[in-house]
Amino acid sequence: MLGWLGQFLAAEAGIKPSGVFHCRLIPPRPDFAFTLTEEERALMGRHADYLRTQLREGRMMIAGPVADPTGPWGLCILRVGTEAEARAVTDADPVVRSGRGFRYEVLPMMSVIM
Repeated sequence: MLGWLGQFLAAEAGIKPSGVFHCRLIPPRPDFAFTLTEEERALMGRHADYLRTQLREGRMMIAGPVADPTGPWGLCILRVGTEAEARAVTDADPVVRSGRGFRYEVLPMMSVIM
């Protein structure tokens, strides 16, 4: 829904989509970053390896944890052609595929300065 709204507002304002997407990884619990089990730590290692692959292949620009006072979450900025491509990248992330309650919010950037 938010992706559609961003595209609609950009079109109304005459802004061409940037092809850059803000991807917020929401962990399964607010204290996840502080209460990792060994199994979860290994899963996060696979997640990091996956993101490094996206960086090497030119789809990812930057990623890392965000120190939000309400609970840390992950940020990934993707540069791909479409929102569907961004969702394909986030859906293939090992943490999402693990079924442990991780999910991404994917929002198109209306414009970027690089």
